[in-house]
Amino acid sequence: MASPAPTIGAGSSRLRRMGLATGTGTLVAWVVALLAFGIVWQTAELYASWAQEYPKTWMVPAARWVSAFMKWLVNEASFGLFTFTDLTRFLAALVDTPYTAARSLLSSGLLSGRGSSATQVLPPLSWIAVVGVVSLLGLYAGGVKLALLAGGCFLLLAVFGQWDSAMVTLASILVAVPIGVMGGLLIGIAAYRWPRFEEAITPLLDLMQTIPVFAYLVPILVLFGFGPTAAVIATLIYAMPPMVRITTLSLRGVAQEIIDLGRMIGCTRRQMTWRVLVPSARESLMVGVNQVIMLSLNMVIIASMIGAGGLGFDVLAALRRLQIGAGLEAGLAIVALAVALDRLSQGFARKLSQRSPASEQRGLVARHPFTLAALVLILATGLVGLAVPAVQAYPPALEISTGTFWEEGVKWININFFDTLEALKNAVLLNMLVPFKRFLGELPWLGVVGLLAFLGWRLGGWRLAMLAGVLSALIAATGQWEKAMITVYLCGVSAVAAALIGIPIGIAAAERDRLWRWVQVVSDTLQTLPSFVYLMPAVMLFRVGDFTAMIAVVAYSLVPAVRYTALGLQKVDAGLIEAGRAMGCTRWQLLTKIKLKLALPEILLGINQTIMFALSMLVITALVGTRDLGQEVYIALTKADTGRGIVAGLAVAFIAIIADRLISAGAMRAKRRMGLV
Repeated sequence: MASPAPTIGAGSSRLRRMGLATGTGTLVAWVVALLAFGIVWQTAELYASWAQEYPKTWMVPAARWVSAFMKWLVNEASFGLFTFTDLTRFLAALVDTPYTAARSLLSSGLLSGRGSSATQVLPPLSWIAVVGVVSLLGLYAGGVKLALLAGGCFLLLAVFGQWDSAMVTLASILVAVPIGVMGGLLIGIAAYRWPRFEEAITPLLDLMQTIPVFAYLVPILVLFGFGPTAAVIATLIYAMPPMVRITTLSLRGVAQEIIDLGRMIGCTRRQMTWRVLVPSARESLMVGVNQVIMLSLNMVIIASMIGAGGLGFDVLAALRRLQIGAGLEAGLAIVALAVALDRLSQGFARKLSQRSPASEQRGLVARHPFTLAALVLILATGLVGLAVPAVQAYPPALEISTGTFWEEGVKWININFFDTLEALKNAVLLNMLVPFKRFLGELPWLGVVGLLAFLGWRLGGWRLAMLAGVLSALIAATGQWEKAMITVYLCGVSAVAAALIGIPIGIAAAERDRLWRWVQVVSDTLQTLPSFVYLMPAVMLFRVGDFTAMIAVVAYSLVPAVRYTALGLQKVDAGLIEAGRAMGCTRWQLLTKIKLKLALPEILLGINQTIMFALSMLVITALVGTRDLGQEVYIALTKADTGRGIVAGLAVAFIAIIADRLISAGAMRAKRRMGLV
């Protein structure tokens, strides 16, 4: 047997080389930069007020320009034989036709006439048929366990009285997901074929993934009006970017041997794409499908603000009435729907990867047993449901509700712990939130822009410096600086709190398999809960304000800090850990001197994702009285002010892009310094 000594020796040598010490040149540069920032801060108000507060006369009227452009686009823009309004109507019709069909099939039934005078010609699919078809899909994709899980999730929707709303939501998903997947697939293929096209759309994809969701709704409301069609289009825009990126990466990951084989047998370019590349990458592409499904479900509540209906509308209505029980039940129904669709998509991904040989039997029943079983179930339950109402619709007398339990629980907490909760809220507000908010509000815009540019230069060179400096300067130039600082303050405090809670949990779970399994279950549940659900208990316990927003944001953005920390520690090379033990390191030294240092890049990426989650949630917390950029976007939505909403949304996107690029550059720098790349 080979001796492990060389591995341990090599690991010991590497451990000695590891370190995060700052060189003399770097230290001097930082001292000079901080001194310059301090001078600007202390002297700007006295000698150069323009450096402290961005002059109004210098501001760019971007909101007015955007509003004027949108007005021209809607009222005057034309492209030869058709106007832009004709184009939007055509797109709306393309979405509305399948949506109406899906909703008729699942919720309303086939109707004759319109409006209140419409009469039902045929009923929708019965609840038993839908549960049965979903169970058959699970049986085909993953066996009995997946069938029981998927069917059970849909059964819960009926038992808890959420069936009608869930079917409206499912109709939106069944339309948005295929269009989003196909659109993302085609754009991803184009990006794979033409690198210049990829370079052109990358900034657009970045903006689509960082602009707050509310900001999508403002121009869509203007262009497509109020209704479910506009909501589906908003969902498409929000959910498509991950499919584009995953498609490009998946096609690039196809083995060169497969590509060479395709060329040898004489495949044309189209055949190479659809007969070779896409089939070879289908397992990875199913990950993109899964992402589109999850993001579409995440969008259903926000899209309800422009007429989506369904479970999203129920959660939003419960939040407005502060009915925590009804809101939690609707939110958990979305979780059940998300779990079922997520597991089914993963099951189909595994099924595709197995590539089982085709059956030699030629009989129709042998070739399509699940399809035939589904059709028989649909016809049988449909006919029986005409005579037995309980087969068609779940009996209301058998429904269960936990709404009263949750509301009574919150009421009990408020009665018995009101003084304690108020004392906690006031202590955090007075000792942490308000001082930090004032500190950021007093910083000079010019000094902050310069410091961000310097940080970008130190971490990633002049390109990152230009990006950080220009984007932060644009926030000031468009008049969003004050609200941007409030956004940064709330995001910063929430991200730090989430990291302080999540990183220790990730450390504890990394080496304990049983705890890690439970942490994964809780994390999956938290990530599938709609963002609005986090607001309801926070508002019920702490009323409205910055502290309530912080609690909701911390709960929503906690998961990435936990997961990335645990995964980073689990990926540490076992040889290095063994080398540390051989050198006499204690358990605490192994953790702090080796594991955490090597996992630092992954932990930084987790903090990066925590910040992205926090920013997306902050826009929603505008509903509980924050005064940041999220409130600007929300006010723009209520007033259909396109320019105001897009400019405020872009400011949030700029903050997200700056944070993302700086932290990613820092993680890469740490990896290089430790020899991980």
